[in-house]
Amino acid sequence: MPINEHIQAWRRMRGNSVTALAGKVGMPSTELEAIEAGELDPPASALEALAGGLGIPPGWLYSSPTAINLLLGDPDEKDSDWTNVDSPDPILELIAHSPQEQREMYSLLTALLQSGEPKLLRAAEVNLRSLLKQAQTATVPWQNRIPGHFEPPSD
Repeated sequence: MPINEHIQAWRRMRGNSVTALAGKVGMPSTELEAIEAGELDPPASALEALAGGLGIPPGWLYSSPTAINLLLGDPDEKDSDWTNVDSPDPILELIAHSPQEQREMYSLLTALLQSGEPKLLRAAEVNLRSLLKQAQTATVPWQNRIPGHFEPPSD
């Protein structure tokens, strides 16, 4: 989906008319219409202004609002449909093609990050680092032994 279609989708999802969004960002409505129609390639300053008017980070204009809503939505919602997610963002692409359990984990982590609570964020960081360290080390003692080496149990 080209960026002009993403801009239009974001505008509609946020409930803005062309005139309202153009007025919010100080752009003529004819210019916004041309951008959405794909007749005008928007400069970076226009993309930044449009993102600000929509209340989203500028990078989100390159992704479908559907994909972002799925990521930020309720992780317990079972009707989340990731099958039609098409995004140039490698993280969203990874999430879209991962199993349901992993998508739920991404959603939970995203919700935690959105909370912004410093103590929760620090606790999550410490626990995730610990889990990562455990995942990178062998947990079964015989996995570190030389092949063919056997120690009989001591009585």
